[in-house]
Amino acid sequence: MSWSLDLVPLPPCALMGGPPLSGLLWTVLFLFLWYCYRMGSDPPSNSGMLKSGSGRSSFSRSSSRCTVDPRHSAPKASAAINMETLEEEEGTESYLTPVLSHAPFPTEAAAESRKLYRALQEYAKRYSWAGMGRIHKGLRNQARINDRPSIQKPHLFYLPDVPSIPFFPRDAHRHDIEVLEASYPIIFAEFQAVYQRGIETKLGWSYQGPKGQTVFPLYSAGVCVARNCRACPCTYRTLLSLRTFISSNSLGSAGFWLLGPGATLGGVYGPTNTRLRCHLGLQTPAQCELVVGGEPQCWSEGHCLLVDDSFLHTISHNGGAEDGPRVIFSVDLWHPNVAAAERQALDYIFAPEQ
Repeated sequence: MSWSLDLVPLPPCALMGGPPLSGLLWTVLFLFLWYCYRMGSDPPSNSGMLKSGSGRSSFSRSSSRCTVDPRHSAPKASAAINMETLEEEEGTESYLTPVLSHAPFPTEAAAESRKLYRALQEYAKRYSWAGMGRIHKGLRNQARINDRPSIQKPHLFYLPDVPSIPFFPRDAHRHDIEVLEASYPIIFAEFQAVYQRGIETKLGWSYQGPKGQTVFPLYSAGVCVARNCRACPCTYRTLLSLRTFISSNSLGSAGFWLLGPGATLGGVYGPTNTRLRCHLGLQTPAQCELVVGGEPQCWSEGHCLLVDDSFLHTISHNGGAEDGPRVIFSVDLWHPNVAAAERQALDYIFAPEQ
């Protein structure tokens, strides 16, 4: 079948020292048709479709080259498939690894860790395993964390691969620190109002730790103490304006902490490294000291300290009765290196008990 260029409208053109433009167009058209023919006749590549299934593709190629022996074909195929599965399980690392893993939960894990792990599984079924790798690893290794001698040893939950130091700089939570320090006068005034009414359990105070340490909680283990919040409305509104306040799980608390003269709280670890405790100094006698991870610090009235209390820490008040109690406003904030997905999961896992 012959084709004529008369059927194709071409603009008039002049010779350019060689073959006419029509011959060049025919050459381009021929190359294009040849390219389309080659693309349609070549089989599709399996490299993209079987990116993680190299074992499967190699097994298919090897089986096509060898002759089939009825006596040995089934065992060889089974062995190849088992090898493929093993390679895929060992070579693939993704957020689905916790789901695909067949390793049982450590038998030496405490009952509390098993309960938390079941809560993580329920969360993953409801939402996703995406971003849960560190939490999954931390729950499985919690028993080993509790047994090892270390200066940082949270007794409830340790999130691995979180950079930690005893005292964090202000930049870690600059917004929340500036809000608390700006609210220092009104917070201190509301503390004085509840303190002058007396320190009694029926008035909302509670005793914690050694003799001489009392707490007036606004939030206790993630639960709002409504009566105490009504007594300190401005302080309560300040808490709600903080961006990283842990208010939805049992790891978070906030309130006024008093330590009487001569009292010492020594050699303790916090429950987790996923939080930082922010101490706003309200009344800080000179003889008070906080030692975290071997590093000593002193409080200052109207200023904040960011403390990782998962380190071994000691609090002491070596002043006399004339100095009065040491008073701080303590707020639990999220560790800055805990991702948003992890915070949501921890809120679910450590949901407050109603």
